[in-house]
Amino acid sequence: MSPEEASRTDAAPGRPHGPSPTDSGPLPLVTVDLWRVPAHRVGGALGRMVIDRVRLRRVDGLTFARLVGTGAPGAFAPWDAEPRRWGLVAVWDSPAAARAFQSSPPARSWARVADEHFHVELRPLASRGRWSRREPFGTPAGAPGRATAPGTPGGHEPVAPGLVAVLTRARLTPRHAVTFWRAAAPVAADLAALAREFATGTPAATGTAARASAPVISGTASPTAPPGGRRPGRAGGPTLAIGIGEAPIGLQGTFSVWPSLAAVRAFAYRRPAHAAVVRRTGEVGWYAEELFARFAVLDGHGTVDGRDPLRPDSSWTAR
Repeated sequence: MSPEEASRTDAAPGRPHGPSPTDSGPLPLVTVDLWRVPAHRVGGALGRMVIDRVRLRRVDGLTFARLVGTGAPGAFAPWDAEPRRWGLVAVWDSPAAARAFQSSPPARSWARVADEHFHVELRPLASRGRWSRREPFGTPAGAPGRATAPGTPGGHEPVAPGLVAVLTRARLTPRHAVTFWRAAAPVAADLAALAREFATGTPAATGTAARASAPVISGTASPTAPPGGRRPGRAGGPTLAIGIGEAPIGLQGTFSVWPSLAAVRAFAYRRPAHAAVVRRTGEVGWYAEELFARFAVLDGHGTVDGRDPLRPDSSWTAR
């Protein structure tokens, strides 16, 4: 349920639009959009999740798309899903196709109902596993030289250098779902604590006392140094960490943004809770299908709970 542990795959909106890219061809552009809607528009958002599964099939240049539910930052369990929070993971055959989508009916309809929107553009660095029996991000095999440098012009401030995004997704084996969530709870709590470290500058403990279901990035911080003397984003934890899922039970994933590849590896291999789950993964066989992907962050805009995960040292907007 976290970086460098494998991830997930299965049902999603729309049929395949074309062959998955491989390292024999150009790497795709991947976008992730996260929307938060006001409570009185939850019904409309639910309707869009149904309608857009059909509409996305007709979008030019879209080679893979999955509509997902999400929770508050730092919340990863199935019961942490919030009806006000939704997302889209999309793979494009060209930047022009991704740009054109912003004026498409699905994108415009979400813009009308959302009171907050976060958009990030990514280039795959490494990907292993499958999502609905496909390899949507190609097989970049960790070739960072093939990724465009961060800060692709987008009419706004460049993103912080060196940012890395991680997406995990898994289809759980039904008979192992309960044992998986029991084993993954300490990892989720640890990741939530690290996200809290980003938000407040307070060092995260390595224990499991943090509540994984608590919203840990609240949007109440100021751009000045927080308690502990460090500005947000100086810690080694993620600047954004959320749970994503195509279904409440069984199809689970995470999406996170980290200040560096070193930070991802430190969490994957040096945090005891995560290391323990990785050891058990091969023994127990929790996943019927899994996927892990790592990306260079190229560009993006918007906020999650009033904060910009891509520019952690910039002034932060209020919620």
